[in-house]
Amino acid sequence: MTAPPVSQLSFDELGTPLREVTFVVLDLETTGGSAKADAITEIGAFKVRGGERVGELSTLVDPGVGIPPGIVALTGITTAMVRAAPPVAAVLPALLEFLRGAVLVAHNAPFDTGFLRAACERHGLAWPRPPVLCTARLARAVLPREEAPSVRLGALARLFGTTTTPNHRAPDDAAATVEVLHHLLERIGNLGVQSLEELLALAKDSAPHRPTTGQRRKRTLARGVPSAPGVYLFRGPRDEVLYVGTSGDLARRVRSYFTAGERRRRVRDMVALAERVDTVVCAHALEASVRELRLISAHRPRYNRRSRNPHRGWWVTTTVEPFPRLSVVTTPCDGALGPFRSRGAATAAVDTLLDAVPLRPCTPRIPLRPVATPCALHELGRCAAPCAGLQPVAEYAPAVDALAALVEGRDDAALRRLADAVDALAARERFEDAAARRDRLADLIRALAGTQRLAALARVTELVGARPDGRGGWEVAVLRHGRLAAAGVAPRGVAPMPVIDALRLGAQTVLTGPGPLHGAPHEEVRLLHRWLATGGTRLVHSEPLWSEPARGAPSWTAWAERARPLEVPD
Repeated sequence: MTAPPVSQLSFDELGTPLREVTFVVLDLETTGGSAKADAITEIGAFKVRGGERVGELSTLVDPGVGIPPGIVALTGITTAMVRAAPPVAAVLPALLEFLRGAVLVAHNAPFDTGFLRAACERHGLAWPRPPVLCTARLARAVLPREEAPSVRLGALARLFGTTTTPNHRAPDDAAATVEVLHHLLERIGNLGVQSLEELLALAKDSAPHRPTTGQRRKRTLARGVPSAPGVYLFRGPRDEVLYVGTSGDLARRVRSYFTAGERRRRVRDMVALAERVDTVVCAHALEASVRELRLISAHRPRYNRRSRNPHRGWWVTTTVEPFPRLSVVTTPCDGALGPFRSRGAATAAVDTLLDAVPLRPCTPRIPLRPVATPCALHELGRCAAPCAGLQPVAEYAPAVDALAALVEGRDDAALRRLADAVDALAARERFEDAAARRDRLADLIRALAGTQRLAALARVTELVGARPDGRGGWEVAVLRHGRLAAAGVAPRGVAPMPVIDALRLGAQTVLTGPGPLHGAPHEEVRLLHRWLATGGTRLVHSEPLWSEPARGAPSWTAWAERARPLEVPD
């Protein structure tokens, strides 16, 4: 696949740059205990932006109750000191305004935010739900235990040598927290964290999930990863591919494995083994998704669970013999139905198809001149006994043609008969039988619709689609027989047709194979179909014309989705 160069995303598109974030670093002193039962006695807050203090709010607060002796001994705040101070109801509006548009920072933030939320609730004020950053959690996520055995504010202040010493007074503790925050932000710069979103994700790391020191060191693997759509490959010590993924922003996604507290155990194990991250920049998300599928298929990475076998699936087809029967196979041939995810699902489809078309349900191979004795199925009226010569080839052939017409979408008469049978059972109040048949028919409709949609796209020799990229340009894809053959972008201000012509000239040559999808992996065809059918994609060129059968199963999908369990009278 070829593509014109992709312009890098600006830094602002990666998230909110930390240099542009306003932090309000806050500390509260209280009467102690629970936020619901106790009250605030002092508030200290500093507004910080770009490493500089740009605002300050500090006040004692009258809690309306006496301050316990233990709290007086700890903070030095007495009941007499707060008697002339404003109550919290008078302070809260100013504090909430001070917080507007900022990230709330506190040491052990759940304690402080709990008291503020409870105060807002008691006084009928809406809590603005600002982003909250806990410097204690951030310190534990950033600092190794050998350097910082404790992340209490006093311990961190001593570690970093802050100019303000915490003393359980809100203004001083808030000032010390500002310095601790700045020291921590210096540390995370070395970890590749550059945006607010990444910072908040890093601070959510909890002890059971926190990356080890070795994993932290591997955050350097994210250096140099471009900020563009594409595919990334984690490689192990023997250069083997451990994991393949895709993202609209490679830099942000790869950094997240080291800074976002990845919760999946398998992925954490993979990161511990990784020695290198390779990337493939793509024109847009569609190309990235297709390349991901192909790379997973090629490398079969041990930590990818899906798409490792893109051609794997079960198909329903007819055997090649004078009296064809339905068979479940793993290799598709022309006219096959599928793919199904399991053999059981394919076998269930066979049972429903036998209700739809009068093919023989038995499995023995019947020669052109049959000599067998009719079986019990003939006695039950379910088979015309071609095995005994009671049904010649010419009389059996229409059933084979009816199956082909149903699978290819040329005739939906069989679906109508099955739907009528469901209605007839319901009319006779055989609700359980009707529900079972309805569910089986709905499954068959979905399978037929999927096959017909994908086969219609795979038949097209060349198709060009263009989708708005959201920035005034166009994402372009050239498809050939259900595969992505070229991808590119016509940016805003660039005429799209010359870009499309160049992509068509350089597009990959596709060699077709057997089966309804002409050898294309069903996951790739399904991905391309979804891209074409959603998101405002426009059809630029199609040779031959891309079309789906008018009497095909897609016209029945609404019936299948409307199917609901029938009410059974008491």
